[in-house]
Amino acid sequence: MSVQTMDPLEGILTLVGTTGHMSTGLVAGGEWALSFWPRAAVKFTAVRRGSCLLTVDGVPEPIELAEGDCFLLNRPLAFTLASAPGLRPIPAAPFFAAATDGVARVGTTEDAVFSGGRFDFGERAQELLLDALPPVIHVPGGTPQAATVRWALEQIDVELRDRPLASTLVTQHLTLVMLIHLLRLHLTAGEPGMASGWLAGLTDPVVAPALRAMHARPDHAWTVAQLAQVAAVSRSTLAARFKRTVGQSPLDYLTGWRIELAAERLRRGDETLSAIADKVGYNSESALSNAFKRVTGASPRDYRRRASGGFVRRAADRPAAHHSRSAP
Repeated sequence: MSVQTMDPLEGILTLVGTTGHMSTGLVAGGEWALSFWPRAAVKFTAVRRGSCLLTVDGVPEPIELAEGDCFLLNRPLAFTLASAPGLRPIPAAPFFAAATDGVARVGTTEDAVFSGGRFDFGERAQELLLDALPPVIHVPGGTPQAATVRWALEQIDVELRDRPLASTLVTQHLTLVMLIHLLRLHLTAGEPGMASGWLAGLTDPVVAPALRAMHARPDHAWTVAQLAQVAAVSRSTLAARFKRTVGQSPLDYLTGWRIELAAERLRRGDETLSAIADKVGYNSESALSNAFKRVTGASPRDYRRRASGGFVRRAADRPAAHHSRSAP
């Protein structure tokens, strides 16, 4: 069966409204250790020069970071960067409050140089993306992904230094490029237990074709038999493998994705319920309404009304986070 396919990662990053922003840099020298308070945004830091030790609350082992390494912090966890183990950390906030020319400084030498940023997401990112990731993703400097991150950071440096036309937009897109490469590395590393849900499915040779087909054509009346044909396996094999890998059946996943797409269109508020139903695979408003209420606990009209008032009631939703000035 020949079908159009779509990258689910691209679809979900688009749906959750991913944006990237560079933060204040850090230059450190001598013996130093800085503690960072938890931040709501997903944090990114790259070691441009030198090395350090990263310790994250709740992560058993510290991570040694060498020149060229970078890491992604996917939870609002406190963490420490230090020049060596055993040093008593001091709060980083005062140093970043005193930053000049976009750089915070600790010590009088420049033994270590860091660039950092944050990624902000829409309200559904926690459940759709972040919960499927480990707390920390470490990217060693020798990987192709780290090389791409270094290239992107060099281009960002040029944009921030010269400030050509649309430099802010270019910088945001380059930070998004970094995020995608970090996620690609995480997915291709293939370490057991390092991904769950649909993310784990993306690397499974049986599940991935079915996922791509459903994301490409969510309005199609998929059956397990058709999806099994796409994956070139039997119905029973696909059903069992999908359930074991993703945590739900193929058609339950399809329903959930259709409701996510419908909810996003309802939040935008510029389409009729009938048009939304047609685009996400339901043949009537009532069919969409029944599925939507079963999944979310609210009717589409109630959901839209609450969303337009700045509040969307859904059990799995998290409150929107306030993002303040961030540091590496």
